[in-house]
Amino acid sequence: MLNSFYAKLSALFLVLLVGLGIILATFGMRAARQYADEVEQKLNRTLAEEMVPRFEPHLKDSIDTESIEATIQSMTGINRRIEIYLLEGDGTLKASFAVPDAEIKQRQVDLAPVRRFMEGDELPILGDDPMSAQGKKPFSAAHIEIMGRKGCYLYVILGSEKYASVASMVGDSYILQTALWGLGVIILVTAGVGLLLFRRLTKRLRGIQAVVADFEQGNFDRRVEVTSRDEIGRLGECFNRMADNLTETMEELRQADRMRRELVANVSHDLRSPIASIQGYLETVSMKDGDLDPEKRQHYVETALKNTKRLNTLVSELFELSKLETKQIEPTIESFPIAELVQDVVMQYQPRAEEQAVDLQAELPERHARVEADIGLVERVLSNLIDNAIHYTPEGGRVRVRLNNERGEVCVEVEDTGPGIPEDDLPHIFERFYRVDKSRDRDKGGAGLGLAIAKTILELHDRTLEVESTVGKGTTFRFRLPVESEVERQAA
Repeated sequence: MLNSFYAKLSALFLVLLVGLGIILATFGMRAARQYADEVEQKLNRTLAEEMVPRFEPHLKDSIDTESIEATIQSMTGINRRIEIYLLEGDGTLKASFAVPDAEIKQRQVDLAPVRRFMEGDELPILGDDPMSAQGKKPFSAAHIEIMGRKGCYLYVILGSEKYASVASMVGDSYILQTALWGLGVIILVTAGVGLLLFRRLTKRLRGIQAVVADFEQGNFDRRVEVTSRDEIGRLGECFNRMADNLTETMEELRQADRMRRELVANVSHDLRSPIASIQGYLETVSMKDGDLDPEKRQHYVETALKNTKRLNTLVSELFELSKLETKQIEPTIESFPIAELVQDVVMQYQPRAEEQAVDLQAELPERHARVEADIGLVERVLSNLIDNAIHYTPEGGRVRVRLNNERGEVCVEVEDTGPGIPEDDLPHIFERFYRVDKSRDRDKGGAGLGLAIAKTILELHDRTLEVESTVGKGTTFRFRLPVESEVERQAA
């Protein structure tokens, strides 16, 4: 508990509050005393001047102490707290009429405050108190003639030794006592309210701490409940965003790890088959070199060469897909006529289509639009889609490559009359090495990378590859490319 943020914050708050109370009480007492001095000095400003005519008759030839004390006794109704001193012109104490039997501690009084007082400076003005070694008190002063010597002073201290301490002021003042009690009550109430507010404030922090602790223990679904827009609320929002990002990153890492495992397994299988075939045929040729007739030798060599080409194609496609996924290949956007590109790619695959008795045709619109894309990468997409369509279309079937002009775009479709793709397999056909017909061997089914490469290329263009398929009727792949703008066409 002592190490908690609430305890530290509360302790600091209480220390500051008590310190503030002490400072306020100190300055309040000081201000009260200065105010009392000011009031008393203003009320008795002419007291010494009024005493001079009553004292001077007893100071003609000598200081008549008894007569002066009798005069003072008769004046006690004026002010019972006064101390009266006679000063030489240089401030030296000549006679004292203070508290009986009191000890005089200063025989020399500083006359600078006295002169300021007599010149009418702003009050209060505090002067030396002969009864105190270093004390200062309000006073009243006036010139007086002592035994024919002018320039002397009648010096009257207005606050006697009895009222010198702050304790005596508080003890004798109901107003000061009430003020101090009120200050204490205010401090206590403020402390109580402050502690309650701090507890409410830190409750939200404790809530965030609990969520973070659960998150640390693996409960990644916990989130901070944000109820305000202050700093603590924004802290909760930041944690929630961080938790969401971490969760997404962890899911991506799990997905990447799964794909890595699948890739390793698939690559191992796809590489092992052609390598084993090549090795077997070459070993056969090597072992039976003298017994093989030319036709069998040629068959073995051609089979090994075919597997070598398959192996080279697989490795090339893996490198290409890896570069595309890591964005080592950036599209070079340019304007080109998409119809001409489609016609060229269809003509390239025409011999193969005729060999497999597949009707391959391009259906182009009357108005040929120009699109903005990387012509080399778009050609790769078309090649993969047409190759895939021819591969899965049976003899007597047809493959159509269509262009449809849409608003601001050209839609490219590759349609075949193959066996179609089951609905359960559609979400997975763009994954690497995924094959719909698991029983089909690699010689007939391909490596399963063409569609993944086509999809990745279109994603680099911020485009998507769509697919529609009906089992027994065929499959259509579709993507769209932006048309060259009118402004760019005029500028060209």
